[in-house]
Amino acid sequence: MKKKHLNLALKLTLSFLALLLSGIGIFLSSWIVIPASNMQVLILAVGTPEISPWLLILNIIAFSSVFYFVPQRQLKRIACIGSFIGFLICAWVIINIPPTHAKMTVAMEQGLGVDYLKKIPQSAKAKMRSSSFILADAFTGIHLEKTRHQSDIRFATPSGIPLTMEVYQPLQPPQLGKYPTLVVIYGGAWRTGDPKDNLQFNQYMASRGYTVFAIDYRHAPQHRFPAQLEDVKTALNFIKTHADEYEADPNNMVLLGRSAGAHLAMLAAYQPDAPPIRAVVSYYGPVNLTNGYNFPPNPDPINSRAVLKAFLGGSPQELAELYKTASPINYVRNNLPPTLLIYGGRDNLVQAKYGRNMYQSLYKSGNTTVFLEIPWAEHAFDAVFNGVSNQLALYNTERFLAWSLFQNE
Repeated sequence: MKKKHLNLALKLTLSFLALLLSGIGIFLSSWIVIPASNMQVLILAVGTPEISPWLLILNIIAFSSVFYFVPQRQLKRIACIGSFIGFLICAWVIINIPPTHAKMTVAMEQGLGVDYLKKIPQSAKAKMRSSSFILADAFTGIHLEKTRHQSDIRFATPSGIPLTMEVYQPLQPPQLGKYPTLVVIYGGAWRTGDPKDNLQFNQYMASRGYTVFAIDYRHAPQHRFPAQLEDVKTALNFIKTHADEYEADPNNMVLLGRSAGAHLAMLAAYQPDAPPIRAVVSYYGPVNLTNGYNFPPNPDPINSRAVLKAFLGGSPQELAELYKTASPINYVRNNLPPTLLIYGGRDNLVQAKYGRNMYQSLYKSGNTTVFLEIPWAEHAFDAVFNGVSNQLALYNTERFLAWSLFQNE
């Protein structure tokens, strides 16, 4: 009798665990396609597509567990259908990796030239990722080589606010000359963020032969635009003045930003009095703040209008000229630095259509530009460094950077 009770308890436990696993699988997988309505679920919408290989396996295990361990037919049928739907959602992401890579390859060749890879030295090519998506990396992580890292280097104190930067350098000093300069500007709706963000990316790029400067700027609403742009300019002047100390070439510089940081990167690079900038990389950066306010996304998880009011001090109806001045798209003219634009097709903070509009404006003005869209990706997709989307973005970003900075060696 005791053994019979134990067997029953084991079966009930296994049945419960199978159902729980199935529920977790379909819940997480659903956020690959459900748009986020607030900041709490935005984390799920950002992260779940990036771990879709993990979720694919989870749904397979859940389906098998339910099939074998759940005795009730109706319950088994519902849970199996749920796990199968979760499996299909995850499979949609993975199946779309090759065609997305193919489209990106075409876009890179159209923007930079069909032979752009031939202009990159073999020494730089040897350090690049061999494939746009490596399944093993999705599970084990992208290997990061050792680099030199200097932290909390103060470059300015505007309004009594200490601004610092993080500097990442290749492990060995350069044998000849100096390393190209990569300036990284973090995102955070102009109101949060830290130069210590995105450490893995910065370390990865430093190991590929760049001196990486991750810079700070003042935050809204305490400090409104153009304070942030002024801080970026101050950081660039500091880098130019102190370049020798960090083995950096100030005349061989790229600006790379994410979200609000991408907005500042484009603004800084497109100014008429900008220092020599070889290229700009924008990860999901706002380009037209007036339209961003007047036509907010739906759903709008961060309340875009409130963010823009905090940044600029009012609405476009109140501050039309300031909104125009703060929008990178209004600075487009001929002879701007080459620009790489990468956006998520499911971005509900900065919609991909704005990146596409920026691309069209740059292209029509005779500038070198590339627009890449990742169909399943949300805003801040690269927060998961070894995720599906960031692997695609990283593969093309490092080629764009090498084409911009190494081809004249």
